[in-house]
Amino acid sequence: MQGAVSEHVEALHRAADARGVDVEIVAVRSAGQLEGLHGLVLPGGESTAISRLLRSGRLEDPVRARGADGSLALFGTCAGLVLLSSEATHDVEDKGVHLLGLLDAEVDRNAFGRQRESFESALEVEGVGPVPAVFIRAPVLKRVWGGTAPLAEVRQGIVAARKGRVLGTSFHPELTADTALHGLFLDLAVQAATQDGGTKAHAEAA
Repeated sequence: MQGAVSEHVEALHRAADARGVDVEIVAVRSAGQLEGLHGLVLPGGESTAISRLLRSGRLEDPVRARGADGSLALFGTCAGLVLLSSEATHDVEDKGVHLLGLLDAEVDRNAFGRQRESFESALEVEGVGPVPAVFIRAPVLKRVWGGTAPLAEVRQGIVAARKGRVLGTSFHPELTADTALHGLFLDLAVQAATQDGGTKAHAEAA
């Protein structure tokens, strides 16, 4: 829809090759295209624009429902993490952003400031290991609760979290050569496909 879609597609292909997983990756624009699919990437970009596109494509409700019941794995990066959250400290409602509420988390939409304050660093992600992390006008999670587990933190807050088959990061793993997090997402999509009775994991980039 908007954001680093092509970079996510390339990262998913590399991760699938490394894991020997059979995947089909498609671009999703409308609710009907979710049929038979088991993973959805909500990419970085502008959370306002992506939220509007989810509504205009009638995707918001089915994504929320299937993310909640585990039949659709979700991976939100940067703006995607904002959308997955359930609460925001500020600067969301007045921008027309509808939060999906799939992570029990409170997000600060522009915690790292302007684009000129972007940076890259090494980050230890629980259950994954060290990954290179590119932060571009990144959000952070100020707190998590319920079934949401923090996976990585920096001084500003939580920058990676997971609840079941819903995974979110403040940073952009698709902008690096490392595919560990995309591999984890594919594992979650395979689990969703197994739950759904499918034999092939389908991953899509919104």
